[in-house]
Amino acid sequence: MNNATAEKEKSARSDYWREQIAQQESSGLSVPQFCKARGIIEQSFYVWRKRLREEGAVRFAVVETRPAQQRAAGEAGLELVLARGERLQIGTDVDLALLRRVLEVLRA
Repeated sequence: MNNATAEKEKSARSDYWREQIAQQESSGLSVPQFCKARGIIEQSFYVWRKRLREEGAVRFAVVETRPAQQRAAGEAGLELVLARGERLQIGTDVDLALLRRVLEVLRA
């Protein structure tokens, strides 16, 4: 396995666990309850949560949605508001590879 492939797999695992941690925190369930409901090994959850916290603060955002018919023509499909107040408007026709790169840079 080459370095680029290994890095992509590591990034995918990290993304998966960031999502699981975010969902657990917003679910109102304890870690044991959440893991049992999802079929996740509880020890793995704790290991990844610790690892990601040590890498840097895990930041979460509130996502508000509204139906497409309520958006004005040309309005972004998604607006990402960063911790310092910057806003990133993402159109519905965004290049997903480009969006992934932007998000990787923002996480750094």
